[in-house]
Amino acid sequence: MTYQNYSLKQLQQIDAAHHLHPFTDHKELRSAGSRMIVRADGPFIYDSEGNEILDGMAGLWCVNVGYGREELAEAAYRQMKELPYYNAFFRCSTPTPILLAKKIAELAPKGVNQVFFGSSGSESNDTALRIVRHYWALEGKPEKNRIISRKSAYHGSTIAGTSLGGMDLMHGQLGGAVPNIVHVMMPYSFELSLPGESDHEFGLRAAKAVEDAILEAGADKVAAFIGEPVMGAGGVKIPPASYWPEVQRICRKYDVLLMLDEVITGYGRTGNWFAAETYGIEPDTITTAKALTSGYLPLSALLVGDRIAHTLEEKGGEFHHGYTYSGHPVACAVGLANLEIIEKEGLVERVRDDTGPYFAKMLKERVAGHPLVGEVRSVGLMGAIEIVKDRATRERYLPAGSAAVMVRDHAVNSGLMMRATGDTMILSPPIMWTRDTVDLAGERIVKALDMALADLRKRD
Repeated sequence: MTYQNYSLKQLQQIDAAHHLHPFTDHKELRSAGSRMIVRADGPFIYDSEGNEILDGMAGLWCVNVGYGREELAEAAYRQMKELPYYNAFFRCSTPTPILLAKKIAELAPKGVNQVFFGSSGSESNDTALRIVRHYWALEGKPEKNRIISRKSAYHGSTIAGTSLGGMDLMHGQLGGAVPNIVHVMMPYSFELSLPGESDHEFGLRAAKAVEDAILEAGADKVAAFIGEPVMGAGGVKIPPASYWPEVQRICRKYDVLLMLDEVITGYGRTGNWFAAETYGIEPDTITTAKALTSGYLPLSALLVGDRIAHTLEEKGGEFHHGYTYSGHPVACAVGLANLEIIEKEGLVERVRDDTGPYFAKMLKERVAGHPLVGEVRSVGLMGAIEIVKDRATRERYLPAGSAAVMVRDHAVNSGLMMRATGDTMILSPPIMWTRDTVDLAGERIVKALDMALADLRKRD
């Protein structure tokens, strides 16, 4: 029996009875009922009631090539027929993860040539944490195991991923974090810059927080700094140009490894294959997932720099870590086909030279002047809109986040999927978007802002 045999109400009842959703207030959801997304094509998703919605979030930051790509379905089908599964244990391998690892290494920044596969960004960050601490132990420095992260960072939902991340609400439900992980200020100038402080000065001050944490612990105790090039789930917080060069200088000065979380930014989102290129970062590890398969199948890849890989090989012996689905042959076949589409259609170059600048222009010219908007910012096809009550003072509406939720709901009802994170609206559309879809998004953003403003004036 297929879902077409059920009414929307029946599906919602079954959903409420049996399905626990991620990051969800289940009492609230079950009272309202889930929106049922049943199909998708190109840049659009469709619900069970026939509503067409422009997907401004690429699913969950991942569907870079858009929906309905037959090449990816065919790649999965061919691999399933030939070899649906075998593991990477027992000194065995299968062809597709080997070829995908080679392809990723060719696209990766210089000096990053090894790949460890998993199924999610959370798994990828777990592996990165283990591999970095193991590296220092192999180098005879097991006490060098502290990780510096940032407040409001998101690095996954496993215990290690939540511990690496800096989200207080997640920590509150953790019941005991992985030890020796500390969090410093984030490079979020909209709320954290001082009066009269330039973006350049703020970037240096935010980077200095990393150095202060290293000095407080002692460089001989600090293993690595982990950061997203652009803080995604925390609100598309884009650092000033001065931030990453200074963070990198600090890490190299104190011999602290640099772990880059590109689960969101990897594979084209910022106008380069990796945001490491966008910001001139030379990482020791890069965690990736999401757009590696455009979300068509679960797959993650931890990219490991030569320094760490050499020590693991020469001094490590057996690395006691791995997953049942590490290097899943079907997921890797889809990953290969997905990267081929991105390359063949020039989607990375399109974001860098055309749609990314056009997206930034749309936000600046059509959205930034709205009475509800305190700031717009973007890099590539990744953007944020700060929702405020007073543009001059940047005062927010109370309760916190309520205005952004109104904007989100009006956007979805107007045919644009956006996400509200605190008081920030965020967008991360498929990188196959064109100028026409950017224009359509702009129209629907302004409509949602106008409707939310009218509601807020009535409420307040």
